[in-house]
Amino acid sequence: MTRIRRGNIARRRRTKIRLFASSFRGAHSRLTRTINQQKIRALVSSHRDRDKKKRNFRRLWITRINAVIREIGVSYSYSRLIHDLYKKQVLLNRKILAQIAILNKNCLYMISNEIIKEVAWKESTGRI
Repeated sequence: MTRIRRGNIARRRRTKIRLFASSFRGAHSRLTRTINQQKIRALVSSHRDRDKKKRNFRRLWITRINAVIREIGVSYSYSRLIHDLYKKQVLLNRKILAQIAILNKNCLYMISNEIIKEVAWKESTGRI
């Protein structure tokens, strides 16, 4: 009976894992067991941080909008702007509002002034 050479499948699997970890430092890119551990850790971190990234961008947009809106008047804030936008049924999300706030402050001033006038008029006439 002829001799069977072994290990093709296992070697292929290890090589694939090594390619994933090729940019890691030290034993994390050389030893199979630590490569497996670091791979799991890296994938867990990337999954967790995708959600964190969304949260951080939302916080950034809110901060930018609030900074520009507070320049209009001391009594007007981000939360009142968003509340008035929902009342008026204006469909602008926070990302777009933040881009408008940075690129064209006058446009955001116009939007907020129109909303303030509209909401104040509706409140004074009792149409809310």
